[in-house]
Amino acid sequence: MHRLEARLNLLEEKIKQPNFRQNKGLGNEVGYYVFDYPAEQELIVRERVGYLKNKFENSMYDFKIVVFDLYDIIIDLLIQEGFLEICEEFEKTKGLKEITRAVNEMLRMEEDNQSNEVLAHIKNNTPKDAIVFLTGVGKCFPILRSHKILNNLHQFVDDVPVVMFFPGNYDGQSLMLFSEIKDDNYYRAFKIVD
Repeated sequence: MHRLEARLNLLEEKIKQPNFRQNKGLGNEVGYYVFDYPAEQELIVRERVGYLKNKFENSMYDFKIVVFDLYDIIIDLLIQEGFLEICEEFEKTKGLKEITRAVNEMLRMEEDNQSNEVLAHIKNNTPKDAIVFLTGVGKCFPILRSHKILNNLHQFVDDVPVVMFFPGNYDGQSLMLFSEIKDDNYYRAFKIVD
């Protein structure tokens, strides 16, 4: 727990730095970052994310933190489309694999799709001087995979830094959800703190 607290403190210091908010990586890439942590410490991370959001809401800093819980976005979109109850019935009759496919299709989560509902929501609700925090990755599994978000987000949000809070391990190349499930290789994000 002390290691996680120290890493969360380093995260806070890093996001305060003006060069972090310029949103360019080492090779001038878009600034996407992963903060990985043990899944069993999810509640500690959630609490700190809320604390940081509130701290920078009305502060002397020239940015604000915008938090997007991916699970909440999915549920809200399903409700808006009138599909939530249909999904519940569909899962009972067809199973998790089919409901996962159907929800991904409805939300247009396929690779390279400009009409991706989840990413469009993030784009449309991100102010200019923001740092985006993505949470809820573990709650979304297996409906939404983190590598799909990271692989397609650059088409929607490329002018502000994005930090994905990932319950598992990220070694700079591959994502291991819950430290057990290999999500996929991903090379564009930086590990925000070691």
